[in-house]
Amino acid sequence: MASGASGAELANIVNEAALRAVRDGRACATQADMEESIEVVIAGYQKKNAILTNKEKQIVAYHEIGHALVAAKQTNSAPVTKITIIPRTSGALGYTMQVDDGNHYLMSKEEIENKIATLTGGRAAEEVIFGSVTTGASNDIEQATKLARAMITQYGMSEKFDMVAMETVTNQYLGGDTSLACSAETQAQIDKDVVDLVKKQHEKAAQILIENREKLDELAQYLYQKETITGEEFMKILNDEQKIYLE
Repeated sequence: MASGASGAELANIVNEAALRAVRDGRACATQADMEESIEVVIAGYQKKNAILTNKEKQIVAYHEIGHALVAAKQTNSAPVTKITIIPRTSGALGYTMQVDDGNHYLMSKEEIENKIATLTGGRAAEEVIFGSVTTGASNDIEQATKLARAMITQYGMSEKFDMVAMETVTNQYLGGDTSLACSAETQAQIDKDVVDLVKKQHEKAAQILIENREKLDELAQYLYQKETITGEEFMKILNDEQKIYLE
């Protein structure tokens, strides 16, 4: 779960786990403490006083299962390890955790496109199920757009522009500001290509969910009741290895 974390982040994770153990009057940290502290570092503390309406909770459940289902139905996607609809202090109303097997330093074009599709899966689920959209996808939109723009301007993954850098990164270790190094006409074309790329992956995500509508409903209802499920539970239900009993 801590794959790719920096030394400072690992120190924060261990310190947070130790604090949890002390608060509970224990002499040592457990595996559960470590797992929870990783989530605290990533998404913040649980907001146990945040009460969602039943409708909001249902939307968030479908949103998160949308992410997980799109990820699971694509090849070269990191495995889903946890899905929750418990709000966090970072502002997230829920999240889907994916963890790569081991350190991952290179990403192929297909992997990045799949990641963009997974990011759009939450919004796509809202559209497929409710026929409307909410503000819950704002962070997904930001990440998907950033990835799509980087593919075209930095990674040379566009047939139109080939291996030409359209964007330069300055102060890489101090925020990584970017600046475009091309004409206004080219910038307009880049904007169009970014929109087309994200839109194509969004449509792919929606199609995956439509084709797996029965599992989308089944898993979303299960998450709605349980609030937090493991990746193992998710895959067992998805592969018909676990029968669920809803109240």
